[in-house]
Amino acid sequence: MTSASAAPESGPSDTRPIDRVFRAALFDMDGTLIDSTPAVDRSWIRWGQEWGIHDSFREGMHGRPARSLIAELVAPAQVEAALARVQQLELADVDGITVLEGAAELISSLPDDRRAIVTSCNRDLAPVRLRAADFPAPSVVVTIDDTPRGKPNPDPFLEGARRLGFDAADCVVFEDAPAGLAAGRAAGCFTVGIAGTHPAHELDADLVVRSLTQVSVRLVDGGFTLVVAP
Repeated sequence: MTSASAAPESGPSDTRPIDRVFRAALFDMDGTLIDSTPAVDRSWIRWGQEWGIHDSFREGMHGRPARSLIAELVAPAQVEAALARVQQLELADVDGITVLEGAAELISSLPDDRRAIVTSCNRDLAPVRLRAADFPAPSVVVTIDDTPRGKPNPDPFLEGARRLGFDAADCVVFEDAPAGLAAGRAAGCFTVGIAGTHPAHELDADLVVRSLTQVSVRLVDGGFTLVVAP
């Protein structure tokens, strides 16, 4: 794991380039591009109270598909009802969802055919949260409904790369959660972890940054390179 807080290489711009060309970028949504944590916490706390589940279940939940988490907490016959209820709560609560610093600038600096959002939200919730944050969404958005398995399996990022027409090994993944980074790594992508939802030492990634304000892209023939500020 490489930390962006390490001493950068010397240069006129005091930045550190990543020495490879990427074809496309695959962005997680919650915790990476937008901050929906307060809304997520409110919804899941209320859900847990309604279902009589101790609040400790939320430890490590970020970045995981709702269905897989719920399947560990309720009886098999209750999964569908429990999932429907938490989705109802999340769709109704979008107060305070904001764009994370540097996110809009970074994704907007890439051509639309070289960027995608890959989220564990379902296809109903993802656009609701993006609209609430007034976030400039790309044309390609992959949700949990689009693949048979969610993160930490590689399927979501493989699907994002496929829709853009590139090999996943030529893509860079931006993620804030261990489960998402594991999915990106399993897909063969270069991984960038963004500290915040989880501390930097919990993020197993090729590169870890404090925020997306540290990252910019330089367009080149065939794709782009990453430049990391200290």
